Amino acid sequence: MASQVPPGQVITHGFPVLHAGAVPYSLTPQTWKLQVHGEVESPQSFSFADLLGLPQRDVVVDIHCVTSWTKLGTRWRGVAFTALAEKVRPTPKAAFVIFECEQGFTTSLPIGALKEPNVLLAHTYDEKPLPAEHGGPVRMLVPQRYFYKSAKWLRGLNFVAQDEPGFWEVRGYSNIADPWAETRYDVDDVKLIHRMRKENLFKPLPGKT
Repeated sequence: MASQVPPGQVITHGFPVLHAGAVPYSLTPQTWKLQVHGEVESPQSFSFADLLGLPQRDVVVDIHCVTSWTKLGTRWRGVAFTALAEKVRPTPKAAFVIFECEQGFTTSLPIGALKEPNVLLAHTYDEKPLPAEHGGPVRMLVPQRYFYKSAKWLRGLNFVAQDEPGFWEVRGYSNIADPWAETRYDVDDVKLIHRMRKENLFKPLPGKT
C-alpha cells in the first residue's frame, strides 16, 4: 500500500472538503451548462442531459491533495475528456486547456496530460450524484495531479495555445502539480525544471559514451 502513496502524503479514510469561496448550491443539474470554446473546430455548449448522453466511464483512482492527504480507491463516473474533445475537435494550436469554474476560479493543464483514460468530467462519486461540497454537479477529475487541478464546479473548457496561471497558481502553487515529484509550490516547479535541464544537458549524444 505504501507504494501507492506519493512522498509527503498521509492516507485519509474521510473526504476532506477544501475550497476557496462559498459552495454554489444554486448550481444544479438543471442550471448547469458547460461552454467548450477557444482553439476548437466546433465550439459547443453542453447541458447536464447532454453530458449524460455521451459515453460514460467508471474509474477507480487514488486522489492526492496538495495539503498532504491521499485517499485510495475512490470511485467516479463521468465522461472521458478524450470523448468530449472528439466532439469539439481541438485545432493544432491547442496546447493547454483552461478549466473555467463557477465564481471565476480557473486552473489549467497541458492537453497531453488530459488524454489519460481516467481523466473525466465527473458527475458521480461512490455511485451517488457528486455533492456540491465536492464540486458537483460536475468537476474535473485528473488523478495524476494534485487535486486542485481537478477543478470543482466546472463551467467551461477553454482550449488555448498559451497557458495562463489560475487562481491557486498565481498564489504560489505549482503549475505542474505532480504528486510523485512533490511539486507543490512554484519554487518546486523551478527545481524540477532545472533538474530536467541538467539531466538533458549532460546526456550523451547519440553514438557517444
